[in-house]
Amino acid sequence: MSGAGASILQPNGSGIRVAIVAASWHEQVMAGLIAGATGACTAAGAAASLIRVAGSFELPVVAKACALSERFDAVVALGVVIRGGTPHFDFVCDAATSGLKQVALDHLIPVGFGLLTCDNEAQAIDRAGLPGSKEDKGAEATWAAINTAITLRDLSD
Repeated sequence: MSGAGASILQPNGSGIRVAIVAASWHEQVMAGLIAGATGACTAAGAAASLIRVAGSFELPVVAKACALSERFDAVVALGVVIRGGTPHFDFVCDAATSGLKQVALDHLIPVGFGLLTCDNEAQAIDRAGLPGSKEDKGAEATWAAINTAITLRDLSD
């Protein structure tokens, strides 16, 4: 499992403003990811704003709008794409991943990558931070974004 050996630095995120941009497909998995992300913000003392979008393909454009608004210090992008029998999976995963990376680089804003790209629903549930899940990718993506926001803030001081 990908979480083996992961280091989760739980920061003091006081004063950090986080936009949690979350897709709407696969509601059970999304509920776990959102709970993990909001819980991580609360534990870090960061302010969280939840913004829902239709699907994972829409994550980059809304992440970019959050970056341009200058109301947020970090963005956490949450979504789920489950492989099907067509190339749609590959197109959505590639577009969302590339778009989120571009937002981070173009706007110097951390984008926590909480996009699950799974072969089946069981894999997504294992990563969603639900009771019985092996991982909490919503929290992990949020810790990464908050830690990076703090690093960027310290570098600009």
